Amino acid sequence: MKIQGRMFIWLALFILVMAIVYGVWSKEAAGTTALFMAFGLSIMIGYYLAFTARRVDAGAQDNKNADVADDAGELGFFSPHSWQPLSLGIGGALAFMGVIFGWWLMYFSAPIILVGLFGWVFEYYRGENANQ
Repeated sequence: MKIQGRMFIWLALFILVMAIVYGVWSKEAAGTTALFMAFGLSIMIGYYLAFTARRVDAGAQDNKNADVADDAGELGFFSPHSWQPLSLGIGGALAFMGVIFGWWLMYFSAPIILVGLFGWVFEYYRGENANQ
């Protein structure tokens, strides 16, 4: 985490320099503001990673003599055969099309999103995967 924190802090400093140079040369407010906001976001992430790195154990990425296999391990549990993300994707696409074509499309997208979200949350509480 230390390395990632330093990378984001250096990135933030680079973006700050570029924001100042861009603002002086272009005198354009929108791009300058966007660059200063990118600086703020980068410095927040860098500070968080550097702050957290002091409180957690050193990871394999912090050891210069570590192998790639040292950082291997379980990343989490992901449903291998879930249809719920497809439902959420279709509902989300309909919702975004509702912004373009008309808000009435939200009446069709909201139930699809709710069914997909409900199904994804409670997927392992019913059927053959139910915990007993």
